[in-house]
Amino acid sequence: MRQLSSWLARVGVGFVRACVVAVISMLVPAVWAAAVALGIWWGAGNPWSWVAPVVLVCGCTPALSRPVCRMVRFLVARWTATVIPAGYRQAGPVTRMSTGYWWNGFGYERTRRDALFDQKWRVRWSDPANWRDLRFTAIAPLTAGVVASLPPAGVVVAVLGLGRPEPAARVVGALGLVVAVAGAPYAWRCVEPVAVRFLRPSPAMALADRVDELTAQRADATIAQAAEIRRIERDLHDGAQARLVGLGLSLATAEKLMETDPDQARTLMREARAGAIASLTELRELVQGINPPVLNDRGLIDAVRALALDSPLEAVVSADLQLSLDPPIESALYFAIAELLTNAAKHARATQVRISITQDDTGIVIDVEDNGRGGAGLRADGGLAGLRRRFAVFDGALKITSPEGGPTRMRMMVPCESS
Repeated sequence: MRQLSSWLARVGVGFVRACVVAVISMLVPAVWAAAVALGIWWGAGNPWSWVAPVVLVCGCTPALSRPVCRMVRFLVARWTATVIPAGYRQAGPVTRMSTGYWWNGFGYERTRRDALFDQKWRVRWSDPANWRDLRFTAIAPLTAGVVASLPPAGVVVAVLGLGRPEPAARVVGALGLVVAVAGAPYAWRCVEPVAVRFLRPSPAMALADRVDELTAQRADATIAQAAEIRRIERDLHDGAQARLVGLGLSLATAEKLMETDPDQARTLMREARAGAIASLTELRELVQGINPPVLNDRGLIDAVRALALDSPLEAVVSADLQLSLDPPIESALYFAIAELLTNAAKHARATQVRISITQDDTGIVIDVEDNGRGGAGLRADGGLAGLRRRFAVFDGALKITSPEGGPTRMRMMVPCESS
């Protein structure tokens, strides 16, 4: 009984998905058919009988191609977890010059609005992805659209055939029902290979996107490195360096007082020793700010367990493996988990968090799930966007699932090998 219900559920879901794929794939041909029907309805004697259909086809086809392709990418990613990069060109910044005109990368305009409008259409029509989208809207109806139309067409044939008294019509109707039921779980699946084949960016576009991504990562790494160097310099200047200068002055004074006032010299020596101990402590804390000792000595898992013990949340760490990762990857994962724990306590108002560290065929997978209020999202200047950029340096990814009301689940994936 359970198998029957599962099979019926697959048939129902497959039928709905096949109908959706058929409608989206046939949307542009439907516009063409409507244009032809309009021309026929107006008649051959009307001059608009051929002008209007041509205008309708030439205007609606480019306008619908990009929304159709975006919807196909969304459905493929949602149904099969296959992400197809869009590969569209992104508009650059619009800058106001000293002359008062706005530069948009192509020309000068008097107002920012005109510059943005001009830039939008120049980028749109010079984008090679437009030709890729137009090609897909012409190919999809003949491939995925035809196959996905079989289940709904079978249902129509079944309704018309089984409703007639002739035996032949009923046989045809029964065959249509068999085609609809048997093909429903599979007919929609052809949209994935077609979309992957014809919607993915060209190698040149993928290379250009990768260059832009690496350029942004280099800029982020440079900024982060400069900020870390400034922090270390500030901590050394305000803390350990000042103490060491004071230590040197105390020792110099004690040396002068050794002959005339030995008691005062011994007092200064004791103060110098205390200052040396304090300077050593500050230097250790500074080094710990770069990488905690437990991470260097015992690895990522023990460092995360120590982090969970210090967290104000009720944190549970599950890891059934021993990892030996490269130090940059360990450091990135450790500080990412630390930041997520801080966000869960500070912003999500969570009380419990669960950290899972596993390894699959591709690399390390870390899940951080809390019972907070949810609603976490990516902002261009937010911490989660920074985490995603840091993982991109290692070809990793950050996946966020955070519905309103919670729970929030952050999945970090980094391709690597451990020993």
